[in-house]
Formats: sequence, C-alpha cells, structure tokens
Amino acid sequence: MADQLLEQVRDAVEGQIDFEGQRLAELLTTVLLGAAGIIAFLVGFMTQDIRLSLYVGLAGTALTFLVVVPPWPFYNKNPEGWLPPHNATSGFSIDVDGQKVG
Repeated sequence: MADQLLEQVRDAVEGQIDFEGQRLAELLTTVLLGAAGIIAFLVGFMTQDIRLSLYVGLAGTALTFLVVVPPWPFYNKNPEGWLPPHNATSGFSIDVDGQKVG
C-alpha cells in the first residue's frame, strides 16, 4: 500500500515533459513574468506605494511558479518515441536504408 502511494507521488513529481511542453513553459514564463512586472509597475505608479507594487510583483512571480514548475499533463501532450536501448540481449533489429544498424 505504501509502495503504491510512493510510486504515485514519484510519478507525479518526476517532471516528464516533452519538447513542445518545454517551449510552452518558456513562453508562459516570459509572458506571465512580463505581465506581472508591467502590472506591478502600473499599480505602484498609480497608488504611489512601493510596497503594494512589490506585493503585486511577488504575487505574479508566485503565480508563474505555480503554472510553470509542476509537471502538468498539458506539458506532455506530444511525447517522443525513443528507440529502445541497445544491448546484446535486446532482440530489436533496426534497418536504416536497407542496412542493419545495431
């Protein structure tokens, strides 16, 4: 029972995302942090309160962290089909242009 729970937690935090998910995470990071900075500046400028501006910027950073850091399922929609590992016991034969490789 505990092993199953530990395995589920390990799978949840392992962090497998594909290349498109990495691109999306980078785009979300840039957009969210940029928007948080602009909003924090505008709020601070309009209210003339640096503390409020810092809190808005911190909230935007925390929101970005929650969106980008966990391995959400939408970051792994296009997984790559990797080749099997090559060793003497694997029964796989790979043909490239009619020639056996591996």
